[in-house]
Amino acid sequence: MRTENTVPEPDDAIVVESVEKSFGTVKALRGISITVPAGTVMGVLGPNGAGKTTTVSVLSTLVRPDAGRALVAGYDVVRQPTEVRASIMLTGQYAALDEVLTGRENLVLFGRLLGLHRKQAKVRADELLEQFALAEAADRRVGQYSGGMRRRIDIACGLVRPPRVVFLDEPTTGLDPVSRQSLWALVRELKRQGVTVLLTTQYLEEADALSDNIIVVDQGAVIAEGTADQLKARSGSSYCEVVPADPADVPRLVTALAGLGEVTVPDSADRVALPAPGGAATLTEALHRITGSGIELIDIALRRPSLDEVFIELTKPAAVESPA
Repeated sequence: MRTENTVPEPDDAIVVESVEKSFGTVKALRGISITVPAGTVMGVLGPNGAGKTTTVSVLSTLVRPDAGRALVAGYDVVRQPTEVRASIMLTGQYAALDEVLTGRENLVLFGRLLGLHRKQAKVRADELLEQFALAEAADRRVGQYSGGMRRRIDIACGLVRPPRVVFLDEPTTGLDPVSRQSLWALVRELKRQGVTVLLTTQYLEEADALSDNIIVVDQGAVIAEGTADQLKARSGSSYCEVVPADPADVPRLVTALAGLGEVTVPDSADRVALPAPGGAATLTEALHRITGSGIELIDIALRRPSLDEVFIELTKPAAVESPA
């Protein structure tokens, strides 16, 4: 039986319905709608100015929507902002820390601000320092931390009180590959713990690696949604890419592969590509024909459209027709 103080556990941790937001004459959000099931990772892609950060700002109660409805952890962002803030963690593109304080002092400060007693705050700080591999740097000033360490302590501060929903707004911007991998591991661990994550990113491989579902936002509206595989399928099926040792052999490759499908030559003019609806069978037949033609290769591979190609295809400006 549910008691009066029981926190609601909705099936969908985030629900956005036709939300609009303008800043003066600029329409940042144009009726955006999103649903994120609890315990999943939603990737949000889009070019600069597409509305990603504005969406996060609305969901974290930093910006009030002009129209529509948004629920986070079952709470309305307009009518119940206090409850929303108590349920979330928000990390932006840049760490919001006191650089004069040490890592430990930052964590204790956040704990005290969130209502923990001094002893509780210290215990929680020690737990997070161990979890984020920062114990050795705990008593160094944050101003002396590297970019990756600053990002980790920033996220750790947001986890002083375990959230139900985490908003990561381009969290790996400016991080080196090792620090980025560490943050990826954290996102996977949050998901394992049942925390819902909404991740905005400019890195396509990041969304591909971490997200259960992805939405593409452009000009304040959702223009595509699906898993990484579903979005890739929109840009076509698998294709065979062939790179000759001598680019001068490209015309001979086109002739050798004629009849297997439409052979295309990219702008680089140093390779060819053709559809591979038969997958490995197409690759095998292509290699057989090339071998018979005596053309030396550097590489031949079966490839799938990348998320980068999907992103470019979805967000490229529409062609402008010339006047008659």
